[in-house]
Amino acid sequence: MNNKENKLFYLLGAFFVANAILAEFIGVKIFSLEKTIGISDFNFTFFGIENLSLNLSAGVLLWPVVFIMTDIINEYFGRRGVKFLSFTAAGLIGYAYFMVYFSMELVPSDFWIMRESNGATINMNLAYNAIFGQGLWIIIGSLIAFLIGQLVDVIVFQFIRKHTGHSKIWARATGSTLVSQFIDSFVVLFIAFYIGAGWELNLVLAIGVVNYIYKSLIALFLTPILYILHYAIDKFLGKEVSLKLIEEAAKSSQ
Repeated sequence: MNNKENKLFYLLGAFFVANAILAEFIGVKIFSLEKTIGISDFNFTFFGIENLSLNLSAGVLLWPVVFIMTDIINEYFGRRGVKFLSFTAAGLIGYAYFMVYFSMELVPSDFWIMRESNGATINMNLAYNAIFGQGLWIIIGSLIAFLIGQLVDVIVFQFIRKHTGHSKIWARATGSTLVSQFIDSFVVLFIAFYIGAGWELNLVLAIGVVNYIYKSLIALFLTPILYILHYAIDKFLGKEVSLKLIEEAAKSSQ
């Protein structure tokens, strides 16, 4: 751990995995972006589905962060680094879901079941199971979409990097994120709701477009953060070591 490169990989990896797991669990909440920021609903129409607005999973707060971390890890540790952390994250997400479902089967204490909150009586056990008890198809769809999105991100990132060299960080980072987020947005909905819940295909596509609009805007908005992170990492490692890591990552990913 005295090696700065190892420390960097550990810190990036830990933050990447933590955000991926958190995104999965907070994703059970659906929120209205328009109401949150105090504006009128957009009322999109796609594929014949009207009155669509930006009702999004709370997981969208963190998934853009995950994909930014993917690009940074890709830049300094290459394709193998991203794949290792992606499969690690997927395995830990699966483990976390298993432990949550195991905890749901535990018999609750009598005093804990009925609780008072803001003048209302809440069945805590039902609330706990309702929040954490996501459907199996949602879990499967989310994990598959995550892995596919990560692998596509790596491929597109390295393809753009091959044509831009060390310059144009924004092009390879934003380009790879836009492509991978497009695939992620539709894969999870297709598996979880078209296959798992029997939704009409046009509804799945319409909601996927709305989600992708949000993700695209956030990806573009967060692009400057990549330069801030690059600057911080270069200061931490030193310019020479940083450039060496980037070059080795590029060669190992060819």
